[in-house]
Amino acid sequence: MTETSLLHGPIHAVHVELGATFAPFGGWEMPVAYAGTVTEHKAVRTTVGLFDVSHLGKATVRGPGAAAFVNSVLTNDLGRIRPGKAQYTLYCAPDGGVIDDLIAYYVSDDEIFLVPNAANTAAVVAELQKAAPDGVTVTDEHRDYAVFAVQGPRSTQVLAALDLPTDLDYMAYADAEWRGHTVRVCRTGYTGEHGYELLPRWADAEPLFRALVDQVRAAEGQVAGLGARDTLRTEMGYPLHGHELSLEISPVQAGCGWAVGWQKPQFCGKAALEQEKSTGPRRILLGLKALDRGVLRQGQTVLRAGEPVGETTSGTFSPTLALGIALALLDTSAGIDPGAEVEVDVRGRRLRCEVVRPPFVDTKTK
Repeated sequence: MTETSLLHGPIHAVHVELGATFAPFGGWEMPVAYAGTVTEHKAVRTTVGLFDVSHLGKATVRGPGAAAFVNSVLTNDLGRIRPGKAQYTLYCAPDGGVIDDLIAYYVSDDEIFLVPNAANTAAVVAELQKAAPDGVTVTDEHRDYAVFAVQGPRSTQVLAALDLPTDLDYMAYADAEWRGHTVRVCRTGYTGEHGYELLPRWADAEPLFRALVDQVRAAEGQVAGLGARDTLRTEMGYPLHGHELSLEISPVQAGCGWAVGWQKPQFCGKAALEQEKSTGPRRILLGLKALDRGVLRQGQTVLRAGEPVGETTSGTFSPTLALGIALALLDTSAGIDPGAEVEVDVRGRRLRCEVVRPPFVDTKTK
């Protein structure tokens, strides 16, 4: 995709005005940083950060029994939640590979709102449309809603200043009115901090974002870009589709079995995942913490006693820990447990790392 064909969110001009640097991601031109990734990362951990993630997909499944249909397709058990709650879940292929991971908002028994990843939205919608029973419709609403994430210890202060709801349990949401417009507010996020995600209509996005910028700055926070979003989620060990999850990487390998309703009678990929769980995966996702100075990145070979035992799926510098960290798929046959030492081939140099179980820093979502 060329630079001129990249998609823009509803407030691209505001990001330009704020001095953002940009890069392509999932077919969209995304703000990567404003004040700098480390500064923005630290703001989220200590005060508050504001992200525009409107590139994320949106789709609605409507009709009699919509929730039952979605529950028969996606891995997690919608029966565990109720209207007003959201749930992390996965859409798997018949062989157990992951088409996408997404958030399902339970609106009613006859309506489920989905937020998939940007690049996978069309595929998710197409697969659901093919599988939907008579009377159930699946509508791609990718550019009908914006998504803003307010994350950090002072996120509640920011929303309260705008009279938006804050008294929500984790993964609960409420539809609120703001200056005559409806905004869906959910207590979730992708940073490991206490936070919220706001979904206004696409056309209503700019005034809300500007108001959030003002309140975030008043709370000594930062507008944050894709760079900080990635370092924050890597510190938490959160998967990113195309890295820790893919058509070649199953939920069992990625440690996402908690998002699978194993007792459900049906979901896509159920037989394959049950088989893999029973026999044990050939590789598992663990964390690596650098013991030497160096930069860890995706696609680097992990070695033990000079022999390849896996590959990094994501890697970055952790601003919180001030050292290199990575997520890696390690061969289970190598018998590597947390606490073991391995090496990573960083452009021909061996970088010593300790194997750890993510997250790398404490979770504060609840």
